[in-house]
Amino acid sequence: MPPDLPPDPGAAVRIMMTKWGDRPHWELDGVYLGSDEHGAWIGAPAGTLNARPGAQFVSEVDSVSLVPPSGEQLAAHVATFHRPGIWCDVYVDITTPAVWDGHLLRAVDLDLDVIRGADRSGRGGRVWVDDEDEFAEHRVSLGYPEDLARAAMASCDRVHADVAAGRAPYDGSAAAWLARTGELPRP
Repeated sequence: MPPDLPPDPGAAVRIMMTKWGDRPHWELDGVYLGSDEHGAWIGAPAGTLNARPGAQFVSEVDSVSLVPPSGEQLAAHVATFHRPGIWCDVYVDITTPAVWDGHLLRAVDLDLDVIRGADRSGRGGRVWVDDEDEFAEHRVSLGYPEDLARAAMASCDRVHADVAAGRAPYDGSAAAWLARTGELPRP
């Protein structure tokens, strides 16, 4: 399979996030569900192990990650949508554009996160940007290139506006993909 193409639907995949400088970060296994106008969707059923050096957790609810087409931008994002039952329903990592290498999806996490908290109504709660302090610190200590740092902030601003406004794909577009994830075998 040529690089930069996702595997066939139903294939096992591994999401591997690193930090700048090729330092290990979060990794998890999922199932490539398919794609639509928003990008590629990867399902991770409840019980999936999420691990990074020094930390790990087993997901309590089904989730589905969306990898938008990368195009030519320097910074992008990977959005994760969760079933109700945990503290947030949307968690978006601002990243370098994700790259497929067979069954492996790689991206560099650029610290900034856009989060929509859960609320009891099921409509989603407060939207905020997290880890701005970490981004500012790493921008200097890890030497983020200036054009990458500007692109990451612009991507974060766009995603924050879309999540807050409930624009697609943050408008319930993930529901059908979450339903498919619910049909996957539990790890």
